[in-house]
Amino acid sequence: MTDAVVARDLVKKYGDVTALGGLSLTVPAGTVLGLLGPNGAGKTTTVRVLTTLLQPDSGSAEVAGVDVLSHPREVRHRIGLSGQYAAVDDYLNGRENLEMVGNLYHLGRKQSKLRAVELLERFNLSDAASRPVKTYSGGMRRRLDLAGALVADPSVLFLDEPTTGLDPRGRNDMWEVIRELVAGGTTLLLTTQYMEEAEQLAHNIVVIDRGKIIAEGTADQLKSQVGGERLEVVVADPTRLSEARELLVRVGTGDPSTDEHTRTISVPVGTGTASLIEGLRELDGAGIAVSDVALRRPTLDDVFLTLTGHMAEDDQSTASDDNKVAAR
Repeated sequence: MTDAVVARDLVKKYGDVTALGGLSLTVPAGTVLGLLGPNGAGKTTTVRVLTTLLQPDSGSAEVAGVDVLSHPREVRHRIGLSGQYAAVDDYLNGRENLEMVGNLYHLGRKQSKLRAVELLERFNLSDAASRPVKTYSGGMRRRLDLAGALVADPSVLFLDEPTTGLDPRGRNDMWEVIRELVAGGTTLLLTTQYMEEAEQLAHNIVVIDRGKIIAEGTADQLKSQVGGERLEVVVADPTRLSEARELLVRVGTGDPSTDEHTRTISVPVGTGTASLIEGLRELDGAGIAVSDVALRRPTLDDVFLTLTGHMAEDDQSTASDDNKVAAR
């Protein structure tokens, strides 16, 4: 399998701020790479370099077999890009927006019209095709923006946090569209802050923080780095919290954590539902009543807290980094 995207030792700095600190990655053709990181980690900077919108200070990159630095125009002909904010004209209608993109790609008037009709139907926007985009909802604007990125039928697609701000239904609809594209052979680099989104869509995930890769693997491999599943039990009687903790040590694979305020005990486990059943059996045998019990897989925050020592939204020092890049 050939690599559709290759980045080698990309560096980009703005004064004392390092946006990218020697980042390297590959995306095999026909696969999805999820680029995961907190705000300001360097995700958007990476996308802007790979899509020829930003020159790195050093390093190299190839997209669809073309050198990004030497032949940027050729790269642009082979890719599609949907950024964090929908790049649509509010005063044109949906059809006119897509036809305009087709004309910019020199598809010709007839082909641009045909492609616009096809994409409007594909993204369930046909009924709104003649309405000004300023009347569209946020979800409709995002779908139109993604449709615009597909006008030229690119072999490589870059989606920068495509579902941010969408409601659950809109997010699921976007996921379905992305799955269809990949099934048709499109290569995708997807940036996101959502572990669930990366798990749903990505064949492989690269986690970056402060412009450097700190972990790489599948969603399950990344989650295993933070201890796999945890058994969480809420004890009804707070006076028996300590006793319950000692019992749950027997079913866990590590030391439990205890929150006295919520009467919750959380213990890492290795056998999933079997551990849950065993834990409940231990507590029931001791006559300890339980208010709630659950098996919880690691979340995005768990991953970042383990890998970086801070939560995804806590790094204010670099949170505006990608926004600075975007503004330039």
